[in-house]
Amino acid sequence: MTGRRHILSTTVSSVLPATHRRVRATALSAAAMTACASLAAGCGSIPGMSASTDDAIKVMTWAPQGTSATNKPGMPAIASAYVKWLNSRGGIHGRKLKLITCNDHNSSVGAANCAQRAVDQNVVAVVGSYSQFGDSYFAPLEGAAIPYIGGYGASNEEFTSPVSYPVNGGSLTLLAGLGEALADTCGPVTLVRPDSIAGDQLPQLLDSGLQAAGHAKATDQLAAEDLTEYDQQSQKALESAASDSLRTGCVVPELGDRTATFMDSFQRARQDHPKVKTAAEIGSVDQTVINSTGGASGPYEGSYITGWYPVASDPRWDEMKKVISKEAFGDNRIDPADAGVQTTWIAYQVLTAALEKTGDDGASADSVRRALNDGLKVSTGGLTPTLSWPYQGKLAAAGFARLVNTDVNVQTVKGGLLQSANKQALDMTKILESADLS
Repeated sequence: MTGRRHILSTTVSSVLPATHRRVRATALSAAAMTACASLAAGCGSIPGMSASTDDAIKVMTWAPQGTSATNKPGMPAIASAYVKWLNSRGGIHGRKLKLITCNDHNSSVGAANCAQRAVDQNVVAVVGSYSQFGDSYFAPLEGAAIPYIGGYGASNEEFTSPVSYPVNGGSLTLLAGLGEALADTCGPVTLVRPDSIAGDQLPQLLDSGLQAAGHAKATDQLAAEDLTEYDQQSQKALESAASDSLRTGCVVPELGDRTATFMDSFQRARQDHPKVKTAAEIGSVDQTVINSTGGASGPYEGSYITGWYPVASDPRWDEMKKVISKEAFGDNRIDPADAGVQTTWIAYQVLTAALEKTGDDGASADSVRRALNDGLKVSTGGLTPTLSWPYQGKLAAAGFARLVNTDVNVQTVKGGLLQSANKQALDMTKILESADLS
């Protein structure tokens, strides 16, 4: 599974507007810097990516790799392919890009190390990156005024920090969209979620979509965060979802790292119960997860999945696939169906548009940030709505001033593959504006 912390993290008050830290970045401790240096795969430039002069425009992409939990190696890999492709076309205003990568190792210290390296290397932006630890890496970036373009949406700070420029709506949009999608197709809906403060916010998001479409609220089923098996929880969820003999019920597991463990128990238990469907959001279940759990014979066959972007088979991804074929042929880290790869591709399109706007002023973190703040509108070829980041975004009143893309694409698993289930994306703005997130 993705293993990320949910977007609504730490405290109930985290969904309310916050005053952000505007501190100057400080050097990390010698111990932390030593730790980063000792991790051979942690920080470094992509081999062969160094520009021949000091005039290169430095950018950074980070993601966890080689860990026992979430790994996103495709994100720095597609960043490398994009930079090679862009440089082969002459770069930006005649200047080449130099990609620096970093591995946050799924730790707060690792995330802080990556951010400090970005500051030390004087990068113009951190682009298309994944980390759960926004509270660790945004302080150095804010202090140095380095823009963070197109994070995965794995922490609240991505939708509140003044230096963040997200390209998707995180789990906020996906859960609300999932509720709306399930309203017409499901009987009773059961949400299985952690018994935690962060988990307490999930029912409101799912229910906002369900109720907006005229469906009853989901049954809220809690599960301890440290379980190693979910036999009892699976039985209970199946009984609840199958309580209406006239309509097929749906079970929505939203358990982070433990979702895979739950699905193992659920797959065994469902054989002795009336048929129910499962549903999820792309932050928890994507094509790679579907493949690893059996594809067409796995637990997600027939499931509804909400995602940020069109399915991978959509022709709007053709340019990305051509770049992968040209610059990263045979690199099995890059799966065009992976949401992290897709997010990074879109984020680099945003960076390119911002750099092109800087013109003769030169490329710097300040000039990229000014371009993004001054009303730059970025077309992504229909993969997202036209992107722009006003000072106060669509959901500023709900405490997420930087959230500008509220589109959700509904997908379903057929034959083990994610396929589109709606003709056009759902806009979650109004639903989230009226959602009770308190």
